[in-house]
Amino acid sequence: MADQSTNSAQTAEADKGYWQANLRLIYISLVIWALVSFGFGILLRPLLSGIAVGGTDLGFWFAQQGSILVFLVLIFNYAWRMNKLDAEFGVDEE
Repeated sequence: MADQSTNSAQTAEADKGYWQANLRLIYISLVIWALVSFGFGILLRPLLSGIAVGGTDLGFWFAQQGSILVFLVLIFNYAWRMNKLDAEFGVDEE
């Protein structure tokens, strides 16, 4: 009986660690997304207007294309990191 309670305590601790790592990854991704899309594309656009990228200013580039490209990179990064995290905690699909 003591082994069962010890095992469930270890499982609960592993679950807690898994979700903390998962939430940390989500929060980091959201901060990067918000910084790029709202920060560079909207709030800092006047400051970035003097830097030319591809025939247009950097603020406009972030608002139109850069935020989309960063968002795609975030999606692939999140999937890759979650696969590693799943394998680390033994909840992968393989």
